[in-house]
Amino acid sequence: MRQLVGRNFARLRKAKGLTQEEVEARSGVSQQYLSSLERGRRNPTVITLYELAQVLEVSVADLVRMDED
Repeated sequence: MRQLVGRNFARLRKAKGLTQEEVEARSGVSQQYLSSLERGRRNPTVITLYELAQVLEVSVADLVRMDED
């Protein structure tokens, strides 16, 4: 699940044209945390998922949705 969330976050962030630093500035979540999240090494809380979804203007479900491959 951590890797899935990390992949989804990275894909959505890039699709919005945002850097990790821009997400940090908008969310208060550190760039180091975001980097670890994208690599599947962090287990984000529901609150963190909500805050990141708000920055990306997506739903929390979009962050945890299974790959459609």
